[in-house]
Amino acid sequence: MKSLLLFRHAKSDWGYPGLRDFDRPLNQRGNQAAVRMGRWMSEDQLQPQWLVCSTAQRAQQTLQGLREHLAIPDARIHHQDRLYLASVTTLLEVMAQCPRDRGTVMLIGHNPGLEDLLHYLCGPGLPLSSKGKLMATATLAQVHLPDDWQQLAPRCGKLQRIIRPGEID
Repeated sequence: MKSLLLFRHAKSDWGYPGLRDFDRPLNQRGNQAAVRMGRWMSEDQLQPQWLVCSTAQRAQQTLQGLREHLAIPDARIHHQDRLYLASVTTLLEVMAQCPRDRGTVMLIGHNPGLEDLLHYLCGPGLPLSSKGKLMATATLAQVHLPDDWQQLAPRCGKLQRIIRPGEID
């Protein structure tokens, strides 16, 4: 079995009028949530063996926050422009390019693509937050998948858990 970790970037700062969406940074709450989630992942020994991150500023800063507690070698981190606001098709193409020998892959990206991918892989009826959201900012979803990153059919995955920063200590 493979394990896919889908991580939506942390909360961004909308306080910069005229700044391109791609360039928006995290706000203070977002920075804290990224570090908190990295600590939780480290404590839970949830370590990606391959990581692909959107090149948008808020995704890159989310990665920095996670790395405060996760020891992910630079050689295993790949920055891709096409993860910015990616569709399910694009996300599946990115995953198909992951090395077959990597058992745990992490994508750091954006909605609606990550939610759409989660629905594609696991089907309907996924657990929502108390505010009615599936992949709120800084949310991590772990999905178990078949053994081949290139053969990801609809509903081939099984949701293991969704962790949101407000749900952990």
